[in-house]
Amino acid sequence: MTQNTPSHSSAAAANTLPEPSPGKLPRWRGFNLLNKFNGRNDRFDEQDFEWIAELGFNFVRLPLDYRMWIENNDWTKFHEPTLKEIDQAVEWGGKHGIHVCLNFHRAPGYTVARPPEARSIWSDDEALRVCTLHWVAFAKRYTGIPNRRISFNLFNEPAKLEPERYHRVVSHLVDAIRQHDQNRLIICDGRDWGNVPPTELARLGVATATRGYVPMNLTHRQAWWVDGADKWPEPVWPLQVGDTLWNKEMLRQRMIDPWKKLEAQGIGVMVGEFGAYTRTPHKVTLAWLRDNLDLWKQAGWGWAMWNFSGDFGVLDSQRADVNYENWRGRQLDRAMLELLQEFKD
Repeated sequence: MTQNTPSHSSAAAANTLPEPSPGKLPRWRGFNLLNKFNGRNDRFDEQDFEWIAELGFNFVRLPLDYRMWIENNDWTKFHEPTLKEIDQAVEWGGKHGIHVCLNFHRAPGYTVARPPEARSIWSDDEALRVCTLHWVAFAKRYTGIPNRRISFNLFNEPAKLEPERYHRVVSHLVDAIRQHDQNRLIICDGRDWGNVPPTELARLGVATATRGYVPMNLTHRQAWWVDGADKWPEPVWPLQVGDTLWNKEMLRQRMIDPWKKLEAQGIGVMVGEFGAYTRTPHKVTLAWLRDNLDLWKQAGWGWAMWNFSGDFGVLDSQRADVNYENWRGRQLDRAMLELLQEFKD
């Protein structure tokens, strides 16, 4: 189904969105919505789009799990009703003036999550063939929707991976997508879990995404999915980790400067995910966030917090040390929201 005839209201709202290009991404600001993340298959909720827009933000990233739209565990057959739910999210983005970035968090052949994929896209040609089949289906589906409204984010956080392998797979997917959707904006995460600039992709006409999760001892303290995180001491900010003193200047050196060099080659950069888990003290989280947000503003980069509602987010984060505001029946971290809003312009 080609989504090339948006409603009048969708077109009007979408026209307020900035025009992106692979060489220069807008300073989008927003959140990740996890309705179809890693085994979840919930419908998207228009209320999330309404609230995000009302609060002054203009971007959502949808980390998707391909298993949610396949038929009977056959990864070559698609379940149309689930795909229509993703269509609906794209339409709500247009309606409310929010760019929608579609990410294969679990792609055929790769995920950073558990369990791992049975076949690896980095070495298995059948996995690459099937992943291509999926991205081509999305390319056909959204042909005609402008890049102001939608972008493709091919993978989530490739782990330890040789640049040549990453280039081989990405170039194959980019070529396949552009046979059907020639100018689609494609965003590629950095290697090593999104932290290393993928300079090998410089000639492919794609933009890139980094992360905002360092130091992990601060952002993932007591995170159940991180081995050893339950043994990390309560963090402060700045934070000494081994021989490294993590502070604003260290963030600049490690997480800004290498990506600015990539950007200087004509490759757009944004921060696809960031945040601190609910077990990090709130005051520490806010101080760390402020330094990151200021650095990203100086760099001219957009960002998407992980997540809107949940353990990292501004709604229902279940922090023990926050005096939440009852906001429309939800628990709002007003201090965190106002900090994000301070840096949205």
